[in-house]
Amino acid sequence: MAGVTADAWSEAYAKLWAAVQTGRVSKTQAFAQTLRTLGAQPSTDLVRALVDRDRELAFASARLYDDAIPFLLRLRSAGFKIAIVSNCSEHTRPLLTKLGVIELVDAVILSCEVGAAKPSAEIYLGALDQLGVDAATAVFVDDQGSYCAGAAALGIAAVQIVRGEPDGNAPTAGTAVVRSLTEVETMLWPSEGFKSRLEGEDGLRGLAKEVLSCLGR
Repeated sequence: MAGVTADAWSEAYAKLWAAVQTGRVSKTQAFAQTLRTLGAQPSTDLVRALVDRDRELAFASARLYDDAIPFLLRLRSAGFKIAIVSNCSEHTRPLLTKLGVIELVDAVILSCEVGAAKPSAEIYLGALDQLGVDAATAVFVDDQGSYCAGAAALGIAAVQIVRGEPDGNAPTAGTAVVRSLTEVETMLWPSEGFKSRLEGEDGLRGLAKEVLSCLGR
């Protein structure tokens, strides 16, 4: 757009992201407000084009890690209940459908739909409720230490996944750290590990997963 730099757009839009990801503001509203902030006229056609382009880019760039689908399939075959818990915008549900993830999980809890975002307790509790499991029998996997801490504060066993080189995002004390979803599997079916941490539970009945940071790239 003439007169609007990418950096200026990113900075102005970032100020609205909290409202976007909790569904208080739609993409259309956020883009229009961003244009106004930058001194541009938010015509209906321009805003629609920007929203459409944003969706196209999200669909074109989203990729699942190679271990994601096999991981979900093995959990389902073992009888685990699975929830996707994501801080995201309105494009995410159709994206998850396109990627083939929706059909492999029992619940999808998206911040833009439930009005709460990680690490708020509300979104984790919503996931537990939809799965019908207790915090003590659930495992939460995420790449963000603060999100893992939010789950752990509710009594959910938390695992931080660090793919590639560590980026300085230090794990929360007491949070397990893995480098792949395959490592998570070894913790779910261990000779010792989470079972001992959960004081003899025969099995873990819930798994909360944040899809875009843990399953996709």
